[in-house]
Amino acid sequence: MGELPNDTTVDGEIVALDDFGRPSFNLLQNFVSEAGRIRYFVFDVLWHKGRDLTSLPLIERRKALATLKFQSEWVRTADYFEASSDELLRAAREQGLEGIVGKLRDSRYEPGKRSGVWIKHRLNLGQEFVIGGYTPGPHGVNAIIVGNYSGGDLIYVARTRNGFVPASRHCVFEKLKPLAIPTCPFVNLPETHKARWGEALTAEKMKKCVWVKPEIVAQVEFLEWTDADHLRHSKFVGLRDDKDARNVVRE
Repeated sequence: MGELPNDTTVDGEIVALDDFGRPSFNLLQNFVSEAGRIRYFVFDVLWHKGRDLTSLPLIERRKALATLKFQSEWVRTADYFEASSDELLRAAREQGLEGIVGKLRDSRYEPGKRSGVWIKHRLNLGQEFVIGGYTPGPHGVNAIIVGNYSGGDLIYVARTRNGFVPASRHCVFEKLKPLAIPTCPFVNLPETHKARWGEALTAEKMKKCVWVKPEIVAQVEFLEWTDADHLRHSKFVGLRDDKDARNVVRE
């Protein structure tokens, strides 16, 4: 970073901004075609003109960071706000952000440590989805295969492994076991494209699946919809017995 003074080291993160100026993981994945959206946000400074700042409180390091001026449109200094967690989370939700990072204002910079002086809080979306299958595993279920209806067709959106405990795996398995069917209920399976992060459910991977009548509805949290209309970072929350599976559509 040629604009930095000599012997100065900063910390930051590369992000891709959408049309509303919000960070987008999907755009970052396509960094080659979306290079014009890439920015580097500086949020901390470790060394400043040869002086080690890592033992100073965060608020003092931010003062040093404020003296750095970046002329490049590709580099920005990340703003910070001193506010309660409730206020910050409410603002993040209103702006459609993925979450917030919080740090103690008097915390030192401790590379490679999770000391508890900073936290990352992610905001998830959530809705109900229909279970159309599962992959076997400990206590009966390793992952559930979920989707939603569109024009009468069941569309696959995710394999969800996270969020389970042994008791919930067993409970879900007991409900799905008597609903087993020989054929896949999802109209968009198998997937033939090569997925960037391995989430594609190909014909080979489908051999490990057990298909079920799409009658059971699950509540699922997730970070966002991908460009491939899949869920990113999905998590099982619970079963819904108050929802008719045929009425479950993408919200």
